[in-house]
Amino acid sequence: MEEKECLVSPEQAGLRVDVFLRSLEPDFSRTHIKDFILSGKVFVNDVPARPNYKLKPGDRVRWQVLIAKESSLTPEDMQLDILYEDKDIIVLDKPSGMVVHPGAGNQSHTLVNALLFHTKELSTLSPERPGIVHRLDKDTSGVMVVAKNNAAHIELAKQFKKHSIERRYIALVEGKVEFDEGIIDVPIKRHTIDRKKMSVSFGDEAKAAHTNYRVLKRCIQYTAVELFPQTGRTHQLRVHLNYLGHPVLGDPTYGNKKNFTRLALHAIDLGFSHPSTGKFIKFSAPLPPLMKAAIPGVKI
Repeated sequence: MEEKECLVSPEQAGLRVDVFLRSLEPDFSRTHIKDFILSGKVFVNDVPARPNYKLKPGDRVRWQVLIAKESSLTPEDMQLDILYEDKDIIVLDKPSGMVVHPGAGNQSHTLVNALLFHTKELSTLSPERPGIVHRLDKDTSGVMVVAKNNAAHIELAKQFKKHSIERRYIALVEGKVEFDEGIIDVPIKRHTIDRKKMSVSFGDEAKAAHTNYRVLKRCIQYTAVELFPQTGRTHQLRVHLNYLGHPVLGDPTYGNKKNFTRLALHAIDLGFSHPSTGKFIKFSAPLPPLMKAAIPGVKI
């Protein structure tokens, strides 16, 4: 089998071998590269590598030519609410209840399946998640951007990593939020027992998470708030609001799924620099009727 080889420069020293290999093989996802390393097809100084090995100057990295996994994803004819599309991106309004990409227990009826039916032009940096630059939880609705090519994907991913993306969410939460506005600045990590959940933690493994909020309206049993996440941790808004003592209505994981007919969380605005033109553009997804009816007269 054909192999590639590279000597680690002083500038590259300290990089994990999986990060190093990803920089040399940008068409493959981190997951694919990690699986490739764990299968024994990457060597450092002729010794099988581990993904977290930190390289030293002069290390000789050798790997078999990566071959993309053949996609088993099936295009499905599903309705998409597309807000904007050009040669680089698709901006859409994802409905509540739709999973973004296939995974354990969700191999079909996902946004990716619908996108594959809509177009053959999707980024391939993550072959198992074509086009997907960021995600919304299954039950969260609202505006998302999808990359149609790898260059657009890389540029958008940089913006998400730098937190230069502008995002605004609307949520209905339990109880009356005391302050008109505030900052929730507590770190988050994977729950130690229930691995499907996230939790606030101040341990070494926790990652910084920052959310700004502002009250829109206080009702008798709930409050409407707008949220401005400054980071993008998994379940960040739901975990932060629960930590504040005001879980999102209809949240089956962190609150009470019976107090609203859906998760009352909606990504209403998304702003970013166009990956080709550099021009800042902003898109909005209308508030779903159920949420809008719960806060009549509120200007969003």
